[in-house]
Amino acid sequence: MATAFGVLTVAALAGAAPAGAAPAGRRLAPGVSYRHFDLTAAAGKARAHLVTVDLADPHVSVDLLYPGTVAARATVSRLADSAGAVAGVNGDFFNITETQHPGVEATGAPVGPAVADGQVLKAAVPQGQRFGPALPPGASTRDVFGVGTDRRARLDRLTLSGSVGTPDGKLPLKGLNQYALPVDSVGAFTARWGGASRVRAVCGTDTQRSAPCSSDTYEVKVRGGRVVSASDAPGSGTIAADTTVLLGREEGARKLRKLSVGDRVDVTHTLAAASSGVPYGFAIGGFPVLRDGAPLSGLDDTTSAVRTVVGFKDGGRRLLLLALDGSAAYRTGLTVAEEARTMRSLGATDAFDLDGGGSTELVTRDTDDTAVTVRNHPSGGAERPVPNGIGVFSAE
Repeated sequence: MATAFGVLTVAALAGAAPAGAAPAGRRLAPGVSYRHFDLTAAAGKARAHLVTVDLADPHVSVDLLYPGTVAARATVSRLADSAGAVAGVNGDFFNITETQHPGVEATGAPVGPAVADGQVLKAAVPQGQRFGPALPPGASTRDVFGVGTDRRARLDRLTLSGSVGTPDGKLPLKGLNQYALPVDSVGAFTARWGGASRVRAVCGTDTQRSAPCSSDTYEVKVRGGRVVSASDAPGSGTIAADTTVLLGREEGARKLRKLSVGDRVDVTHTLAAASSGVPYGFAIGGFPVLRDGAPLSGLDDTTSAVRTVVGFKDGGRRLLLLALDGSAAYRTGLTVAEEARTMRSLGATDAFDLDGGGSTELVTRDTDDTAVTVRNHPSGGAERPVPNGIGVFSAE
């Protein structure tokens, strides 16, 4: 990215933004500040909105913003107001449309793993089923940005580990509250999924999102550790707190057909971290663009767009939440490679790309405000409902 990086500069609206340090900005709460500044990139001028978060401050915390279930959407301002956040940005890419599967409704569910308040919400869809720009080499739908119970931010990878115990033995569990299941697998849906139809979960393949929906499916409802009903077609509607729905496709469906009403079934699942032994209080999907101070190889250096990115420095103690402005004057945005360079110029050692375009949004709340203010201009002209985001909270 020699050409674009060569012209990329950062200029604060009220003074230069020094390399290696995010602008101090206006204080929103103890350990939380906001500022906006301009960037000159290959495609033209962009405007960045930046929230800095000091996790070393005991008054400050971050968590997942989401509407209460996985397969649901709301605007970032509504999510932040409902949760009482002092700042927030949009989050993961998501199942936004289903034009390639006529009659199948998009679920609105995010691509990657999600953890909220220490509780696992969902696992990642197969690589070929994701929505969003091309991943850099080596990246995965299982990649997350998260904050551990030690209050340090990390980039990691969360992989589903689970099983279904049946009278004939254990079956591997390959999905949890996700809009796409691997071919030949069994997945679990809980109350955290919401009321959206589960039909989308059996459409496409591990490598082709647009492939037809499977015609070989089977669904089993488990309550109190026993099978209470079964169906040849995926269902919909809310799932009771004491109930798990097991959905199988192809070989997974054939294995579930061996179960009968009354059979005892034991379902277990967790998300296993690749690099950290510290439990996550919060985690969200996307993909890494900067690691240990260096941009990842193979980042897109040609497509400029409005983007959202989160990064950290000081060993994961200080967060940088950045969203570009989508107004007509700044809509050209940055390439992913420029995004990584921008975060490094602000002092981040690691950075993680989130959903962009019409989803990009950053909100803040001053201490005496009753509602958050949308600081950037959404490129679609209005706030887009999204499945999740990152919320910043203050206990002041």
